[in-house]
Amino acid sequence: MRKFLIWLFPILAGALATLAIGTVATGLAAYYYLQPGLPSADTIRDVELQIPLRVYSRDGRLIAQLGEKRRTPIQFDDIPEVVVNAFLAAEDDRFFEHPGFDYQGIVRAGINLLLTGSRSQGGSTITQQLAREYFLTRDRTFVRKAKELILAIQIESEFSKQEILALYLNKIFLGQRAYGVAAAAEVYFGESLDELSMAQAATIAGLPAAPSRLNPVSNPALARERRAYVLRRMFELDFIDRIEFEIAMATPMESRLHGPKLDLQAPYVAEMVRREMILRYGPSAYTKGYKVVTTIDSRLQADAQMALRVALLEYDRRHGYRGPVASASIDEILNPSAAPDADGLDAGNDEPTETFEAGGDLLAKATLEPAPGASGPVDPDQALQTYLDGYPDYRDLHLGFVIELTENTLDEPPAKAAEASIEDEWSNASALIYIRNIGRVQVPWTGLAWPRYVNDNIISGPPLSVHEVLSPGDIVHLLNTADEGWLLAQMPEVQGALVALDPQDGATVALTGGFDFYVSKFNRAAQSKRQPGSSFKPFIYSAALENGFTPATIVNDAPVVFDDPTLEEIWKPKNYSGRFYGPTRLREGLVRSMNLVSVRVLLRTGIGNALQHIKPFGFPDSALPRDPSLALGSGGASPLDMAAGFAAFASGGHRIDHYLIERIEGPNGRIFFQRDPRYVCDECPPEWFDSREQAPPNVSALADLLPQRVNAPPIADEELAELMGEAQPAPLPPLGLEIPAYTDAVAMMDHATDWRPVAAETTEFFSGRNQAVRIVTPQNAYIVYDMMRDVIRRGTGRRARELGRRDLAGKTGTSNDRRDAWFSGFNRELVAVAWVGFDVERSLGAGEEGSRTALPVWKYFMAKALEDVPEVPLPQPPDIVTVRISPETGLVTSAADADAIFEIFRDGHVPELQAEDTSSAGFGSTIYDDDQDLF
Repeated sequence: MRKFLIWLFPILAGALATLAIGTVATGLAAYYYLQPGLPSADTIRDVELQIPLRVYSRDGRLIAQLGEKRRTPIQFDDIPEVVVNAFLAAEDDRFFEHPGFDYQGIVRAGINLLLTGSRSQGGSTITQQLAREYFLTRDRTFVRKAKELILAIQIESEFSKQEILALYLNKIFLGQRAYGVAAAAEVYFGESLDELSMAQAATIAGLPAAPSRLNPVSNPALARERRAYVLRRMFELDFIDRIEFEIAMATPMESRLHGPKLDLQAPYVAEMVRREMILRYGPSAYTKGYKVVTTIDSRLQADAQMALRVALLEYDRRHGYRGPVASASIDEILNPSAAPDADGLDAGNDEPTETFEAGGDLLAKATLEPAPGASGPVDPDQALQTYLDGYPDYRDLHLGFVIELTENTLDEPPAKAAEASIEDEWSNASALIYIRNIGRVQVPWTGLAWPRYVNDNIISGPPLSVHEVLSPGDIVHLLNTADEGWLLAQMPEVQGALVALDPQDGATVALTGGFDFYVSKFNRAAQSKRQPGSSFKPFIYSAALENGFTPATIVNDAPVVFDDPTLEEIWKPKNYSGRFYGPTRLREGLVRSMNLVSVRVLLRTGIGNALQHIKPFGFPDSALPRDPSLALGSGGASPLDMAAGFAAFASGGHRIDHYLIERIEGPNGRIFFQRDPRYVCDECPPEWFDSREQAPPNVSALADLLPQRVNAPPIADEELAELMGEAQPAPLPPLGLEIPAYTDAVAMMDHATDWRPVAAETTEFFSGRNQAVRIVTPQNAYIVYDMMRDVIRRGTGRRARELGRRDLAGKTGTSNDRRDAWFSGFNRELVAVAWVGFDVERSLGAGEEGSRTALPVWKYFMAKALEDVPEVPLPQPPDIVTVRISPETGLVTSAADADAIFEIFRDGHVPELQAEDTSSAGFGSTIYDDDQDLF
């Protein structure tokens, strides 16, 4: 036996040596055969991960993340230790020790292959998995495995362990479109990476083995088993102690899909950016990691959305309750398979789809018994929750199921009850309602007593019984209010839009295009073209001021008739009241929104002259019909169009082009696009839209470039020079005098941190910048602004006086048959326009004008936007004089006149003679009804 062993040992040693030599030789041969066809490991640095498009507000709040793949790249230093340890325990506990491959793992895989014939144990390290993710397929072949090992060795020689782990944790697919650990944390748990618990980190670390099968949303049971394995390995490796292990093991497996964790809700803005990015970059916009910084101010955006939603809900409440979303039977509630298909729901459904056959007591009794096929008693609240989960979830509108109704038990005479206000607490009627994600709530009568909708002009009388409003089984929406508690609600059918601009450069600081983007993606702020009605009148009056009118010009408010053979009938514009007021000053015509005054003003100005004046404001052709109906805003414009137009007045007379995208960056910070907007510089040498600043310095040539006036005396040369104020521009100060004198570089840097140069102080510094062109004189803009301030002080916009500010100017607007309601208003630093109407055009109903329907949107927004902001009125430009006039004649009067009022004029345009009314009724026109504004 001993001789045999002595004989056997050399044989075994030789065999092992031969095997080792053969293995090494095979490995070397494989390396030299495969290596030339493999990419260099350092090319990983150049590989672009598919990173979704991200949209941000100007102040850095995430608005949207758009793309098929969810990925949030992170640096190694930003990865919590618990996440690193969880992945090491699950995938490669010797990662920081091996050179890219783990011989122990390879040996285990080899033994398993010899014993079972299965290649189920791959033995791949994290580095090998990284090589496969970047360069190879998932084919289970020896050739692929050899390539993987070679690449892993190369990767280890090119990158540090920390870099490799960061690349791996950013690249790996973890199910549900989540790539990388940061995206997985957000998708499965709605948390940022540093907010993950140990149990959550272990759950994510268990996903690489089979992300589609092991993720906690698709299969919670398998995910729990895999999490237990990871936690056990963490405990065995001393990454966690026993207490931590036991707590994590006992944690329930709770997960659902979460959208991107957004800082700011602005879906209409996000969609506008998405469309623009697709136009610029095509489908790659979703994968190249572009970062789009918009001009949106996060605070103002949130205020805009809240203002619009509140005002639309108020309008909807004024017009009555249309009925439940749907109704359900007991069988539907107890049988989960009967839950509704959310895709087939109609949020505006007015009629119950089915009738509930009995009261809430039957529901309570029925749920004590097992549902058909169930193994035990059914939890009624859980059944209700499951059923309601099948319906869409809308912001602020909570979905509820009416379980039981309680009628009034107070001894109240019906006659007295009928006379009582529905807000009076004379009734103790109530409804027991299960509210999704809230539970059972007893809603009192004050939250239910909502008159029924009849039509847009009529609602029913106050309900006297809770059964007149609801029935058991109704599925309804509710609002949770701070003052009144739970209120019965519904998805408004009416829509609206609000847009706000910075009038100094056109930046869109807030925009919302509807009540809820997820109900209707149509962006009414940018895509709609609706009649602006009387809100267009300031532009007509601006044209009139350039064609011989003053705020004191007398215009006869009297009937005017347009008889055009091309029309089906004669057009007779009229005032809302149906009355005629005779001679009226121009200012009063705008303040009281008098339609006949506006029509006559347009006729005296000349339609051609008016269009020539208004076109440079930037309105589309659809907003500028070439007929007298232009005076009543009969064209089609979007709220963005209107905001840009009013920004011209707010800026003191400059063309303002709105814009939304400020900057586009690549994933590494490279700037692909930087907006260079035209900005307002009143103190800079003016640049006129028609290049008139290049005209010869003689006044006669300048006069030829001005819009021609109708029925107005010629302007003297010296008057025009004073009016324009630009024929002899003041000399600019030397640039050296505008920059502070610094003693050293430290002083310069300290000062530069807070220094914000303005054009008034550094004219030459600003003169080479991209300057907004002037389209009207500062005197014209200021007079229109001053007249519009009176609209708020004492005219159709007087509800805005509640803001308690004197720097605001505005104009109401209501289109034909009350189909559109507008309010546009501004001060020096902010322009906002609100619109309300139906997508399928119909009347907003009796009494719904711009002042009642749209102005609240604007008012709610401006109340928040201007809170604690000092007043910033337009500065009065030179060559404006204030004169006493007679309110009856518009002529200058003496201080002895007790009825005299003050009026402003351009210097040289103070009235001395009453202008003659030369209006004509001979113009053809399309037919539009009168404006609806109250005065």
